[in-house]
Formats: sequence, structure tokens, C-alpha cells
Amino acid sequence: MIKRNVLKNINKYINTDDIIVLHGARQVGKTSIMKMLYEDIKTAKYYFDLEDSRFLSICNNGIEDILSFLQQKGIIKNKEDKCCIFIDEVQYLTNPSSLLKLTYDHYKNVKLIVSGSSSFNIKKKFKDSLVGRTVDFEIFPLNFEEFLLFKEEKIDLTKKITNETILKNLSDLYKEFVLCGGYPKIVLTNETEMKETYLQQIIDTYINKDIRDLANVKYIDRFNRLIQVLASQSGNLLNVSELSNTAKLARQTVEEYLFILESTYIIKLVSPYYNNIRSELFKMPKIFFYDTGILSMLWMKMLPKELLGNIFETSVFSELLKKFKKENIYFWRTQNKQEIDFIIKDKQKIIPLESKIKSSSFSNTAMKFFAENYKIKDCYCMSFEGSKEDIESAKFLNPWDIYSSL
Repeated sequence: MIKRNVLKNINKYINTDDIIVLHGARQVGKTSIMKMLYEDIKTAKYYFDLEDSRFLSICNNGIEDILSFLQQKGIIKNKEDKCCIFIDEVQYLTNPSSLLKLTYDHYKNVKLIVSGSSSFNIKKKFKDSLVGRTVDFEIFPLNFEEFLLFKEEKIDLTKKITNETILKNLSDLYKEFVLCGGYPKIVLTNETEMKETYLQQIIDTYINKDIRDLANVKYIDRFNRLIQVLASQSGNLLNVSELSNTAKLARQTVEEYLFILESTYIIKLVSPYYNNIRSELFKMPKIFFYDTGILSMLWMKMLPKELLGNIFETSVFSELLKKFKKENIYFWRTQNKQEIDFIIKDKQKIIPLESKIKSSSFSNTAMKFFAENYKIKDCYCMSFEGSKEDIESAKFLNPWDIYSSL
């Protein structure tokens, strides 16, 4: 198994009392990460996959039944023995909050590591009583650095790359990354037709498991219609009223479906950047999909052969949120439609960044205006077919320069 970057952060909490919670979309690699953690644990341990109804029944009965089961299996000699319990797909429990709270508060010999596919359901079932007891990790599709590891390409992206041969290779690899997305199984599959089949299976499982069964969405055809419309709009401003008319859904239904899609790691609504927080709350957000492969299959029913502007911009968004966290990513737009694709908050620093497939299509008017008004020194344009020459108000970057230059 190829180790994901997030493992370094998770391992810091292995020997603490905290309940480790992994959550993210289906098939992004949570189970693989759980199994890697499982292999590293040296104390008594057991792995419960709650998609197996036998394990679901045991875990629903509570921690005493779980420990009795481990005793019968010979994993522990008595219920006071130190052990680590892994619970995969924890959202299937009737009351996960109760199990986790009781274990944390009264069974200090038990370390819990759990995962869940649906943030929507985890938030719905996990009560405030868990505050201070859990440490949460969001698992996303692969970033480009991890993509290279899965492709067995030994290129250090933390150093600025100038070698033309390596740059050409990186360009070809990044194009594949954008066109097919970052789901591990898709990256490890070579044939395009098979990639499309696997991506469609992920979509179908998401619709049938998370949406039909967990979120209790009754009108799946309407939900499908909305998500297909949204896929064509990734990178665009989100107008709920217009979306309601296009998808032929009530505004309240659209807002409910948007909440579900965002909470299950399919889309992210990005807020505009303003100094005045009150004004920010009343402005239209932009919509982005987390993964370009899923986006393309929902939109075009196939993986494209060439880069499209909104798919490239979506890939840049996906890379930025994995590095800077989603709550630190904004966009900027004025009343007279001057716009910058991304504004990144990095601690006390503000980073404006445009994304263009071709650097020649970049106009520095909006960037110059923003830099002057917000007193910003460093502004960037990230382009696939990049320029080596920086211009006034902008430094040009390749997409992989996010690891060395931002």
C-alpha cells in the first residue's frame, strides 16, 4: 500500500486518548488508511467493518458486547486489557455518539479509530457531547504529489523544477491528473474505459448508499437532475433561483440538496472575499466539485480528452484546498465584474491567484486593482501552458509549483 500524506498527522494522535475520526467521500482511501494504521498498531486490536451486518449488530449493542466479542475471539483476555478498536463506516450505527462517548469516558484502556463516508450523517448523529473527545481528519482524493507516488514517479515537488525533460513529463502527468481525477482506484487503472466504469460505480454507490439510504432523499431522479446541472457549472457563481428554474425544483429543495452534496464531499461552495464580513454573507458563492473525474462523468458521461477551462480551474481549487484547507479558500469579484479566481488566507498572508490553461489569456487588470486596494505584494497566475516571464502584478506558476512556491 502507498502511504498517504495525511498519515503523518494521524500518527501524532495514535498514543493519545483522542478518538480518531476519518471522514470523506466514498472510495477516497479511508479504508486503506485505516488498514495501514491497523498494521502499525502493536497492542491487541480488531477491525469492525459495519457494512457486515454481523459487526453492525455487535457494535450497536454497545462497548460491553464489543469487548465480550473480543474476549471470545481471544483478542483480549479480559475487558480491562488495553486494545485498539477500528470501526469502518461508523455512520451505520444507530447512535454512534453514545458508543464513542461511553467508551472515551469509561474505558480508558480502549483506543477508538473510526471512519465514515458521509459527513452529513456523522454530523447528524454525532452530538455536541463528543466535543473535546475526537480529533477529525478529512480524507480527500489524491493531491498531485500523491498522484506521482501512485504512478511511481520520483519527482520532488518541494523544489523548484527547471529541467525541461522533467517539466515535460510533469505536464503530461498533470494533464492526466486533471482529466481523470484523484480517486486512488482510478489513478491505478490504465485504460480510460475502465476508469469511466469505476467512476460511474462510485457515483452509483454514492447515490444508492449515501443519498437514498442515509440522507433519505426520496426523489432520486430530481437529485440526479440537479447534480448534473451543477457539474456543468463548476467554477461558476451559484444562483439558487436560476438553478431552481433550470432543475425544475423548489428553492427549498435545491438548498437542501446543496447542503447534502456539500456535506458528503461532492461539492464545495466557496465564499467571496471581503474585508466586511457582513457583506460577505449576502453575496453569491461559487461552486466547485472536489474531483475532476467525478465532475466530468456527471457532466459529460465520459472523461474528456482535452483540458477545459472550468475543469482545469476545478483541479486548481482541489489542490489549493488540500494544502490550505477549504475554509481558507475564497474568490473575489466586484460589482463591475472584476474577478480573481482564488484568494487564499495563509495565516496572516493573503494570496490572490488566477488560473488559466494558457498564460497568454491572463489579464492583469483585476489583479492590479486588488493588489493596490488590499496592499498585496505577491500575486500569481497558475497556468498549464505557462509563461517563464513574470509580468507586472503577477508571477506565473505551473500547477505543481504550489508545493514549492506557495
